[in-house]
Amino acid sequence: MREFSYVRAADVAEAIGLAAEGPVAYLAGGTNLFDLMREEVERPRRVVDISRLPLSAIEDLRDGGLRLGALARNAHVAADDRIRRRYPVLARALLNGASPQLRNRATVGGNLLQRTRCRYFYDLGAACGKRSPGTGCDAIGGFNRGHAILGAGESCVAVHPSDMCVALAALDATVNLTGPDGDRSVPVADFHLLPGETPHIDTVLRSGELVTSVDLPPWPPARGAYVKVRDRASYAFALVSVAVLLRVEDGRIATARIALGGVAHKPWRAYAAEELLTGAAPDERTFGEAAAEAVAGARPLRHNAFKTELARRLISRTLVELS
Repeated sequence: MREFSYVRAADVAEAIGLAAEGPVAYLAGGTNLFDLMREEVERPRRVVDISRLPLSAIEDLRDGGLRLGALARNAHVAADDRIRRRYPVLARALLNGASPQLRNRATVGGNLLQRTRCRYFYDLGAACGKRSPGTGCDAIGGFNRGHAILGAGESCVAVHPSDMCVALAALDATVNLTGPDGDRSVPVADFHLLPGETPHIDTVLRSGELVTSVDLPPWPPARGAYVKVRDRASYAFALVSVAVLLRVEDGRIATARIALGGVAHKPWRAYAAEELLTGAAPDERTFGEAAAEAVAGARPLRHNAFKTELARRLISRTLVELS
């Protein structure tokens, strides 16, 4: 680990002001940042500790939604009775996302900003355009079993590791930010970026901006499920995961949302599949067609072609169980 300076911010304004003086790494739970620094994947010269800022509350919104403070611990969010009753798909994603010890430290904001667990990203001897822009991607020709099948390109095939973010994508959550230019809000579906020619840029965060909270809209009158397939039952990242919301009225599908994890550089919303489902009869044929549509654009690599069929079956089965 390289030498760095450490500052504890007294409030949000100070944290943003410190970032304005030069590049910083914000420290909350540290469950990802410490790993990156230890492996020298990230080498910040200044770390700004924001862990004691008043951003940990879970608050009711006037429209019936909830606001999750950026420093709310994953364990607290998953255990909150309002989350369990009104947003069970999020509670289930958080419980599947990490061990109890990690959930006790990890935060909502940190979960949004965690970086890929691609082995080539962590291997300083490998070519990785996400770690070192313009150097290529050894994963494309290497062992790529856990890598992307959707939305990838020639510059990067890494996947986003978060379970929470997949649920947030299905819920149409909003990320609230503050920075030198003031406050703004970004739909979670637009917060993370596909690699394109800049795989080292994961999100739309501007220099010095800080995630302050995440807003959940009122729960739609739908049934929800989060299902994750991984290599072992204990703590592991998803090979494929799916968050589904489904509401049936008068024999027709009124609401359908599908988000996938473990398959792309960001949580992947299957908008075309949702459109196919809306207004259709809730039967196995319709669900099968929607599941096939959700992975129609898949471009698997040498070792991960199984993900396409796994995702298709996972979506179809989950829709059937919710109908």
